[in-house]
Amino acid sequence: MTDLNGARVLVTRPAHQAENLCRLIEQQGGVAVRLPTLEIVECDDLFAIQKNLAHLESFQWLIFVSVNAVNFALKANDGKIPRFKTQPTCAAIGKATANALERAGVVVDLTPEPPYNSEALLAMPELQHVQGQRVLIVRGEGGREELANTLQSRGADVHYLNVYKRIMPRMNNAEIILLLEQNQLDVITATSGEVLQNLLIMLDATRHQQLFNLPLVVVSDRIKQMATELGFKRIAVASSPSDEAILETVNQSNRGIAWPN
Repeated sequence: MTDLNGARVLVTRPAHQAENLCRLIEQQGGVAVRLPTLEIVECDDLFAIQKNLAHLESFQWLIFVSVNAVNFALKANDGKIPRFKTQPTCAAIGKATANALERAGVVVDLTPEPPYNSEALLAMPELQHVQGQRVLIVRGEGGREELANTLQSRGADVHYLNVYKRIMPRMNNAEIILLLEQNQLDVITATSGEVLQNLLIMLDATRHQQLFNLPLVVVSDRIKQMATELGFKRIAVASSPSDEAILETVNQSNRGIAWPN
């Protein structure tokens, strides 16, 4: 299949997470233009991560918010999530996160249906009555607060375990500037609001209007709202955060399907 017919698609994901989407774009006859606007790195205090993981038996719930949360927790703790006689109920916000846990030998008790976000997890019956229960949320520094705030409002005792942090990488953006100058960039993909904010920082303000006018594929209504507030005008939301869903939405733009304003 060559649905993309040479369209140039900007992939802004962190480098270590971008290659599958880039491969799919190229298999569909597109050109994947790589510009990681976010880098995921481990937190400095590995001892604190190890200490928390060594006391999981004191929690009733263990929630992993992303594949990165799984991978960096494993990296900080010699590739293992400890097991105890009294195990917390383990929840993964998305299917990919659940798969990463299962590959590490962790039994996943709860995964929401699409769209695989905090709201979907919070809507599940198992999390409606958590009064007095201790919850450990494994995430990156500065993540969303919706999950913790809602669980706390339901009476849970919520704790965070930050296992990674996000930084803006230093990248050579000459290729992107040239493509914009020649009007040869066709679609932008973005999987978080922070990715879009960093994209605007990494490119000179004189290029922003060109970016705002390009079709933009995001993975949630929340990110769409953030993109709108930043100034993007042609925004479509993929049906899920998966690479396949992102690609399908990119393909729609190439088939002439009207974009939301």
